[in-house]
Amino acid sequence: MTSPDTEFISILGAPSGSDTVITRSGGKSLPEVLPILGLSDIVIFPGMVAPLLVESAASIRLIDDVVAGDRFIGLVLQKKPEVENPTPVDLWQHGCAVRVLKMLKFPDNTVRVLVEGLRRFRVAHYESHEPYLRAKVEVIRDVVEQSLELTAMTRNAQRQFQEIIDLSPAMSDEVKVAALNTEHPGKLADLVAANLNLSLEERQQLLEINLVKERLARLLPLLSRESEVLTLGSKIQKEVASSMSKSQRDFFLREQIRAIQRELGESDPAASEIISLREQIEKNRLPEESKKLALKELERLQQIPPTTPEYTVSRNYLDWIVNLPWSKSTEDKIDLAAAARILDEQHYGLTKVKDRLLEFLAVIKLKNRLKGPILCLVGPPGVGKTSLGRSVADALGRKFARIALGGMRDEAEIRGHRRTYVGALPGRIIQGLRRVESNNPVILLDEIDKVGSDFRGDPAAALLEVLDPQQNNTFTDNYLDLPFDLSPVLFITTANWLDPIHPALRDRLEVIELPSYTATEKLQIAKRFLVPRQLEEHGLKAKLVKLPDATLKRLIQDYTREAGVRQLEREIAALTRKVARKIVSRHGLLRPLTVGSVELADYLGPAKFETEMAEAITESGVATGLAWTPVGGDILFIEATRMPGSGKLLLTGSLGEVMKESAQTALTYLRSQAKALKLDFSDSEKQDIHIHVPAGATPKDGPSAGVTIVAALASLLLQRLVRSDVAMTGEISLRGRVLPVGGIKEKVLAASRAGIKHVILPEQNRKDWVDVPAEVRQKVKAHFVRHISQIFLLALRPK
Repeated sequence: MTSPDTEFISILGAPSGSDTVITRSGGKSLPEVLPILGLSDIVIFPGMVAPLLVESAASIRLIDDVVAGDRFIGLVLQKKPEVENPTPVDLWQHGCAVRVLKMLKFPDNTVRVLVEGLRRFRVAHYESHEPYLRAKVEVIRDVVEQSLELTAMTRNAQRQFQEIIDLSPAMSDEVKVAALNTEHPGKLADLVAANLNLSLEERQQLLEINLVKERLARLLPLLSRESEVLTLGSKIQKEVASSMSKSQRDFFLREQIRAIQRELGESDPAASEIISLREQIEKNRLPEESKKLALKELERLQQIPPTTPEYTVSRNYLDWIVNLPWSKSTEDKIDLAAAARILDEQHYGLTKVKDRLLEFLAVIKLKNRLKGPILCLVGPPGVGKTSLGRSVADALGRKFARIALGGMRDEAEIRGHRRTYVGALPGRIIQGLRRVESNNPVILLDEIDKVGSDFRGDPAAALLEVLDPQQNNTFTDNYLDLPFDLSPVLFITTANWLDPIHPALRDRLEVIELPSYTATEKLQIAKRFLVPRQLEEHGLKAKLVKLPDATLKRLIQDYTREAGVRQLEREIAALTRKVARKIVSRHGLLRPLTVGSVELADYLGPAKFETEMAEAITESGVATGLAWTPVGGDILFIEATRMPGSGKLLLTGSLGEVMKESAQTALTYLRSQAKALKLDFSDSEKQDIHIHVPAGATPKDGPSAGVTIVAALASLLLQRLVRSDVAMTGEISLRGRVLPVGGIKEKVLAASRAGIKHVILPEQNRKDWVDVPAEVRQKVKAHFVRHISQIFLLALRPK
């Protein structure tokens, strides 16, 4: 195996002499049998002078014999370059006969030879394989058909090759001279093929073509391709050089400007910036560790040229450090009376919530740095959780920042990104502190129950450190990589539900529940806040529009069904817009306009919701229950009936598993107490019992309907009617005990709205009765029971 020798000074493409002469110096003609030498990574063309490196023993012996003889060799390209001693099957059929011009032996047992290409040939057959290959060859002569087309192709090839030479500085002068002085089409084609950047397969194909016209036709597209590649490369190189030249020019100009400024006694902008940063570091009274790191980064900044990207990264980092409120805080102005006034002015009702917040403020007044609990305001949408956080900030006289956590899935939103990333920034906590310019603001973490997690981390896990008073005094943001004391910050969180919150995070929160507003509270909120705000936003004065209490009450009952007041405010806004249009259409006659409750349908259309009202119970098997919903309480009717069957219990009305179990428990209890209650179950195997809860499209679940179901079944089996003015709620057990349930306030309010006069509640819910508004307690009488038997005495009419 033979490869080109890069240590020789080669002359590529030197003309080989006359096209018809096949004899060389010494008068020796080209023999018919030639020793064959395989080439691994070069194709030799006629007229080409090239150095070769010979390494194998067989090939070296071949060279020795040739040099001692006529110096003619047949060079053929190998099909597989890695074969060290090729056989005939490893070689192509066509090659080039060459003459060895010079041979040098080296101490490492290798031989360098300089060869000159003479003629193409085709191997007829191999005559011997040892000690090296010898083959009978057929010389292939160029076939030249003179024509205008061949002349045009020759000139085109010569022109394109000259362009390639101009774009290739590494091309030798000998090649340039040869290209200018070669006019024979065949020799020009071989010269171009020998010096063009082609693959071995493309070179071999060109070597095998003896028709000069066909060879030029194959060569022209290759010339065009190479020209395009070199042109594009030259363009890229010029752009890179231009960019580098501009950068160097800008650098030298800036250095000259600095030198001129120094001569004039003016300050260097970069130096001024460094001095300014140093002054800010000293002024901000950073903690010792942070100050030491900031000064170290400042020294590093001085060594970085301002034109480099690293300068901007380092400058931005120092900018964040010096602009954080390390020691800047607002003084608390705690006046409990003023705080109570602010809370009452901005929120109606919520007495328990306000009392807890005032207690919190009182403790802060007694102890300035309170590492107290993290408050979590939990309640349905629209009850004022977010605005309560702002009210606390107003009462304390602190700055306020709100961070929305809903939909957050990246832990870096809390902890920040590391400076190694492009466009890195600190987390939302540090950003909020810089924005309010205080280290003790009130930060509201809104919708903490909506935090998600994915492959980027879990923000809830990062909040564990932020919301732990024992750890957040050394909170470390990934971007700053410095501890920052968050203990002076008052964190308040909000949520609609507690269940989605991570248990470890929930353990750090003190939960304050905000109940849904009652109709009375909504009426007062509408009168005090919503109506005045909507009148102002719509350019109306209070004396022009009158909304009586009856109108607002009907608006609340018939057009909204929510726990908060957002939908109520939207309905008031819609009503205000229609009133504004009516006033404007009077052609300037601005007379006061009163919207009565009867006229609401004319403005807002028919009622959107119908309030469930108590109805006269005229059949056995029907009882009135109380239910809790996210938008407040409601009453529901439970119906039971018997029919011929096989002893099944049928349950319908979109009931959940817990409610179905309550029905099973109620029937089991009645069967177990059949003798005491004088119930006849003798034909129970021939009778089916069907329990249905109307509004079948609405899913229902929970254990609180247990007492209502047992009352309906007892009414059915005893054929005694349930009193129409009685509603009930409570869970039951197999022993007949009545267990406590939640949502008592909302349920009693719903009973009052529906015209119920008596409610039956579990004895253990007596403590919740005080939460019911006083005006409702005066209208509805509560009966507290411990056992199911008490319910029968209170709810069932005598026969």
